[in-house]
Amino acid sequence: MSETNPAATTEVAAPHRYTAAVAAEVEARWQDFWDADGTYAAPNPKGDLAGDPELVAKPKKFIMDMFPYPSGAGLHVGHPLGYIATDVYARFQRMTGHNVLHTLGFDAFGLPAEQYAVQTGTHPRVSTEANIENMKSQLRRLGLGHDKRRSFATIDPDYYKWTQWIFLQIFNSWYDDEAGTARPISELIARFESGARPVPGTTRAWSELSGSERADVLSEYRLAYASDAPVNWCPGLGTVLANEEVTADGRSERGNYPVFKAKLRQWNMRITAYADRLLEDLEELDWPEAIKLQQRNWIGRSEGARVDFPIDGERITVFTTRPDTLFGATYMVLAPEHPLVEKFTPDAWPEGTHEVWTGGHATPADAVAAYRAQAASKSDVERQAEAKDKTGVFIGAYATNPVNGDQVPVFIADYVLMGYGTGAIMAVPAGDQRDFEFARAFELPIHCIVEPTDGRGTDTSTWEDAFGSYDAKIINSANDEISLDGLGVAEAKARITEWLQGKGIGEGTVNFRLRDWLFSRQRYWGEPFPIVYDEDGVAHALPESMLPLELPEVEDYSPRTFDPDDANTQPETPLSRNEEWVNVTLDLGDGPKKYRRETNTMPNWAGSCWYELRYLDPHNSEKLVDPEIEQYWMGPREGQPHGGVDLYVGGAEHAVLHLLYARFWSKVLYDLGHVSSPEPFHKLFNQGMIQAYVYRDSRGIAVPAAEVEERDGAYYFQGEKVTRLLGKMGKSLKNAVTPDEIAAEYGADTLRLYEMAMGPLDVSRPWDTRAVVGQFRLLQRLWRNIVDENTGEVTVTDAEPDEETLRALHKAIDGVRQDLEGLRFNTAIAKVTELNNHLTKAGGAVPHAVAEPLVLMVAPLAPHIAEELWRKLGHTDSVVHQDFPVADPQYVVDETVTCVVQIKGKVKARLEVSPAISEEELEKVALSDEKVVAALDGAGIRKVIVRAPKLVNIVPA
Repeated sequence: MSETNPAATTEVAAPHRYTAAVAAEVEARWQDFWDADGTYAAPNPKGDLAGDPELVAKPKKFIMDMFPYPSGAGLHVGHPLGYIATDVYARFQRMTGHNVLHTLGFDAFGLPAEQYAVQTGTHPRVSTEANIENMKSQLRRLGLGHDKRRSFATIDPDYYKWTQWIFLQIFNSWYDDEAGTARPISELIARFESGARPVPGTTRAWSELSGSERADVLSEYRLAYASDAPVNWCPGLGTVLANEEVTADGRSERGNYPVFKAKLRQWNMRITAYADRLLEDLEELDWPEAIKLQQRNWIGRSEGARVDFPIDGERITVFTTRPDTLFGATYMVLAPEHPLVEKFTPDAWPEGTHEVWTGGHATPADAVAAYRAQAASKSDVERQAEAKDKTGVFIGAYATNPVNGDQVPVFIADYVLMGYGTGAIMAVPAGDQRDFEFARAFELPIHCIVEPTDGRGTDTSTWEDAFGSYDAKIINSANDEISLDGLGVAEAKARITEWLQGKGIGEGTVNFRLRDWLFSRQRYWGEPFPIVYDEDGVAHALPESMLPLELPEVEDYSPRTFDPDDANTQPETPLSRNEEWVNVTLDLGDGPKKYRRETNTMPNWAGSCWYELRYLDPHNSEKLVDPEIEQYWMGPREGQPHGGVDLYVGGAEHAVLHLLYARFWSKVLYDLGHVSSPEPFHKLFNQGMIQAYVYRDSRGIAVPAAEVEERDGAYYFQGEKVTRLLGKMGKSLKNAVTPDEIAAEYGADTLRLYEMAMGPLDVSRPWDTRAVVGQFRLLQRLWRNIVDENTGEVTVTDAEPDEETLRALHKAIDGVRQDLEGLRFNTAIAKVTELNNHLTKAGGAVPHAVAEPLVLMVAPLAPHIAEELWRKLGHTDSVVHQDFPVADPQYVVDETVTCVVQIKGKVKARLEVSPAISEEELEKVALSDEKVVAALDGAGIRKVIVRAPKLVNIVPA
């Protein structure tokens, strides 16, 4: 909203006042100095970034922001919140004796640049690099102390060479369950060759298999593998999407196009092999509990049993967490896309098929085909939503319940997912609400197998809902060989599992909700896969000498997109159109042969899975990272048993996607001996969001917030009344404020202070341009306490500060130090303000012994003005590496504290006492106080409760 800017005012009477113009000059000058001086260069213990051995000998701090994407719209003031916070923390750590690595790169592959290229014909690299330069300029203006030698973008071939190299390490590895670690695939091949490990699925020896047969066997073990599997196919984007990129209503997160289930050949990462370790290692990480919970839920570990249901001489295997309820299974449900559906679907409906089971279709095949088409249009989230109406269709086949021999009908229904368990369930409608509703809808039997404890009785025909309990007793669950009747759930689960294993029809097992990571995209602007296929279709890894495999030029950047509502389409990638690049003759060690390159690209998450490692050793062309350098910055140490980055700041929206993927890559690299840290990020902090008011006219269209006027509590745009609602900040909402605007009006230091002072860092807060001036005035008062506004001369004195000022100073030092360490920047600023105000009110010249520590406390928060004042105070070296002041304990403790004396819970006196007073002495002082004596009025005392030095509670007789 419009207003007058007091920062721009220049008073003739005060030519050396701190104004926006002065701030701009000071900030530009010190930014140039820092760049020329290499002020923020963090030395490594070795390599081309090796430096000051004394600094390397100090304790280290590796501080990171989540990778920014260089948007063409540039930054608004909400974007730098986390960057300023990490900068403040990094500066504080430098001043407390740490070698600090703090830098910033750019996550530059992805859909936005590609879509812009499709629309304009501009090469994605051209637009992306322009966006990066613009963002660098905006960030530089904020005075961020990044080690620029270490910066890079994921689109740099020197960077994605190592992304491709890591992919090949994963491709050439398998997970050894017995050892609980990843191993080179060559070790598995050697076991097959020697006969130490039998070749699965065949009695033939390894040497008797063809090349393609061997490839198929190894594909079942590789940590990176291609397979035909159900995927999220988005015709409107022309690409497949990971589950996490599909919204709850079954549409693409980007573009809002419909997403369908389709079977395509795609690359996957076997992240499921690490499910247990991903869960277990969370416990040692210093992360917000909410993020840990999201990861636990996403991984979804559950213990239960696998049970085989015989059908037509074969079997359907289900996973259940409640094998104790097996006697209550009255039907089965397969996921619509389950591969066994077609196999067991007969040509005609069996005799006696209920009409409600058929969906009105003439044959089972027709019913299955129609239902599959219906289910394909829903996302996994939609399919699992608690919909009132349950849908499904009988496939025309019956399976046998293995504990009682009952013939149970087999259905397909969209509430069962192929991605969870085996893609098949045994339905126990008495104990599961979804099964209960389905059974009611399809007139299926409901057997009570858990004794109800809520008085409803065992006649299920009278039930209105299912009864599920882990505390009740099992009933109606016995056959000639086993009885569970009368047992508790835990004992019944153990007994039935043992019986199933003994019969060879089941076993105890652990299941996970986590699915393997879909790693293919049918796009142009991404890392090419370092994979080629021979004439038999066998995938071969490119040797390291051929990396990087650079992204080729293409005439048309867009994937072939289709009618968004047409699920029956196949992707066509931009890379497939470059025939010269796709079809090549290579010598991979056995002579020149013809190969076809992989024409999918990696997802945009690939480059951010390991970027913390590149910051450590950014110019290494021979290794992913030098082991000694990686150990120095990220290796395990006391309090950080899994190693990792010391502080990682970013949005909570990356709880699953980026963070889980990065953890997986770190563990593979750790297993293979490339890094010493099995976890990438030790401490995670989620900053809140800067929100802004959105103003909408009567049509609901956003109007420019800067042009809205407030009158009598209402808001008007061009004379028309508009509504105001707090929401996100963005260009489309016409409420974006750029950091450039605020820096121009007040200076970058003011912007930094305002964003840090708005509230706790992890809480969202509304932007208010009118409030920015408050922090600007703080800096003006700080300047005025050191510099004469008329002459420009430094006014500090060598006189000793009085005791009151010393107490104010050292309390501020103690509080600010604790707040900066705890990321409580808003309260740190409040303490600096309090001290500065004390000096202003005291009047006269500020003692040098107070001015210097005040400037040092300000330095992490407002570095430009701190550098300028530090220089004016007579120093010739930068404030950046000065020691942060340390409080003198004698001035931190109050001379006296106020003790409240209560009688019957009501305050009767307030006493000024020593902080060190004993409980006995405090009781004597309180009982002898004249106000207390008068209040008791001769009454006896039954009890005195003393909490020295602040409370005495007297209970009269």
